[in-house]
Amino acid sequence: MQLVLAQLASREGDIAHNLARALDIVHAVDGGTELVVFPETHLSGFAESGHVFDRALTLDGPELEALIEASRERDLAIAIGLLERDGETVFNTTVLITPEDGIALRYRKTHLWPDERALVRPGDALHCLEWRGRCIGLLICYDLEFPEPARALAAMGADLLVVTNGNMDPYGPVHARAAEARAQENQCFLAMSNRVGEGAGLVFAGESALIGPDGEPLFRAGREETVQSLSLEADRLTRIKRDYHYLEDRRLNLQGHLETQGPRHSWYFG
Repeated sequence: MQLVLAQLASREGDIAHNLARALDIVHAVDGGTELVVFPETHLSGFAESGHVFDRALTLDGPELEALIEASRERDLAIAIGLLERDGETVFNTTVLITPEDGIALRYRKTHLWPDERALVRPGDALHCLEWRGRCIGLLICYDLEFPEPARALAAMGADLLVVTNGNMDPYGPVHARAAEARAQENQCFLAMSNRVGEGAGLVFAGESALIGPDGEPLFRAGREETVQSLSLEADRLTRIKRDYHYLEDRRLNLQGHLETQGPRHSWYFG
């Protein structure tokens, strides 16, 4: 698979500008590109106090329709983040748009960063999609710091984790380490596109990355806007699972004991 990581500086509330940037990149990528990954909430910018509903978009609106049309014109998939309005509720959402199905996946961020918990609602489901020989799972920013969402997607069959990211200083090293760990422990590729520049009172860390299924960084961007084309070598997945397979080798339902001065308490994991 040929993919592009679009590490961009978004503008809070400037939906026309953010959409135009995304469309320009989709139309400019090389022929043969199959997937373009944009940052977290790229279309709308971040939610801020007093600026939630005015930045939120519906999935049936003209912005998503323009991206669906571009996806079909270029015959490629697009992963892009936005604030999604659903009735009176707003979610931090990433959609995976494909030429065949339009919005093929909608993922609502399940692990909200502390600053956004009073502004948007968390999602309650994880999603992956088999598409053109890859099984793609979606994560958003803070989700990456927890092993459970990535492991759940891998258990569903995901071999490519796509992370739309809005990670800021001073947490760049946290996501660099977490991305490598999530890829290695699940033996899958991980493609992460982060935001750069300043906005919502934050300085974004960049360092978008492609991580191999052995946890090896295959590409890492700097802190400037970057549009990088990369290839996934399918035989890496075969090689890494040749001698051991983490999902198959797991031992669930192990019994554990918490030793205390009083009676023994037994704990069960699984």
